[in-house]
Amino acid sequence: MKGDIEFKITRGSWNTVETDAQQQDIANRHLNVSSGPTVVELQVANWKDNGAGGAQKPCRSTALNPNVQILAADFYIPQLKRQRRVWIYLPNAYVADSAKRYPVLYMHDGQNVFDACTGFSGEWGVDETLSQLQLQGLDATGCLVVAVDNGGSERLNELSPWRNPEYGGGQGEQYVDFLVQTLKPYIDAHYRTLTGREFTGIAGSSMGGLISTYAALQYPEVYSKVGVFSPAFWFAKDSLFQYVNQHPAKPATRFYFVSGTTESETMAPLMQKMHAVLAEQGVPAQTLAYSTPADGKHAEWFWKREFAAAYQMLYPADQPAALACGVFNSAAPDKLRIALPAGIRTAKLELLGVDGQPRLRKKVQAGKEVSVGQLRKGQYLLRMSVGKQSSTQLYFKD
Repeated sequence: MKGDIEFKITRGSWNTVETDAQQQDIANRHLNVSSGPTVVELQVANWKDNGAGGAQKPCRSTALNPNVQILAADFYIPQLKRQRRVWIYLPNAYVADSAKRYPVLYMHDGQNVFDACTGFSGEWGVDETLSQLQLQGLDATGCLVVAVDNGGSERLNELSPWRNPEYGGGQGEQYVDFLVQTLKPYIDAHYRTLTGREFTGIAGSSMGGLISTYAALQYPEVYSKVGVFSPAFWFAKDSLFQYVNQHPAKPATRFYFVSGTTESETMAPLMQKMHAVLAEQGVPAQTLAYSTPADGKHAEWFWKREFAAAYQMLYPADQPAALACGVFNSAAPDKLRIALPAGIRTAKLELLGVDGQPRLRKKVQAGKEVSVGQLRKGQYLLRMSVGKQSSTQLYFKD
C-alpha cells in the first residue's frame, strides 16, 4: 500500500480509541508511505474510556438535554435477530405543543450523531444544529431524528446489501427492512410524526451514505429525502449502479450529496456518477444537490459542518405542502388511527395492493380508528387525500 494513509489507534474498538491528554477527540493520524516496509513510533496520550493520565472517570455527555433521549438500549431487530441502542431527538416545541406533528429523519451510526462520549471520532451535533435553527426561525417545522447505533463488528455487514469480497457486507437489505417495517411503525405509533413519504428522510456518512442511497431506491414510497455524506460507494460500486439502473429513483425525491474532493481517489467521482444517473432518471436539478468542498475530510467534524445546509435543502420551508397527516397502527389489533391537520375533520383513505389495484377505499374522520381486518397480510400503498392535497406511505399488515 502506498500513498497517504489516515488512521487512529484503538485497543480493539471505537469505544477505546485514542484521545488527547484531556480525553478529547483528535483528528486522524496521517502517514505517507512511499515504498517498502515503514516503521513508525507513536505515542498515545489517552484513551476514550480513560480520564487524563489513565485514571477512570465518566465522560460528560454532550447530548442536548432534554431533547435527546435513549428510545431503547436494546431495541430488537427481528430481521437480524439482534438488539441495538436507538436514540431520538425531539424538537424544541415537542412537549409544549402537544397537537403538532413532525417530519422524521432516520440516521445511522447513532453513536456519533448526538454525543461525543459515545462517538468514536467526535459527533455530528445534529441536536444542537436543529435546535439552533429553530431558535433562529430558520426551521419553522422542526424535525424528529431517530438514530440507530451501528453494530460494531457487524457495521460493514449491515450497511451494505451487497458483499465485498474483502470486507463483508450483505445484510443491508435486512437492516433497511428493519427501519421500514419495524422501527418506523413503532416511531409513528408512539410519537407525533407526519407519516407520509413527503415528510420522511434518511441520512448517513460513509457506509451510511451507501445504505441511505440503497434505502431510497428500495423503498421509494417511504423516503423522499436522502442525505448522502462522503459515501462509500466503492464498497459495492458495480452492484450499486446496476441496482439504480434497475430501480430508478422516484423523481419526487430530494438528494443531497457532499464529500471532500480528496477524501479518496474514487469518492467524488463515484458520487458524481450517481448524481448524473439520478438526473438522467428525472430527478429535477433543484432537488439534486451536489457539493465537493476542497477541505472536506472523512470525519465527523466535516459532516457536522455540512449538516445544516443538507437539512435545509432536504426539509425546505417553502416545499409544496403535502397533506400533513399521520396514519399509524392503533393499540387495538387490525386498526389504523387517523390524525388530520387542524380544521380538517374528514379525508379519503385508499389502500392499494402491490398490483396497484384498490383493496380499501373509505372516508375517514380525524382521531378515529379504521378497521383493516378484512385485508390479507402483506404490503400496501396507503394514500390519504383532502381535495388536492395528498400523502402516501407504505403499510405492512401483519
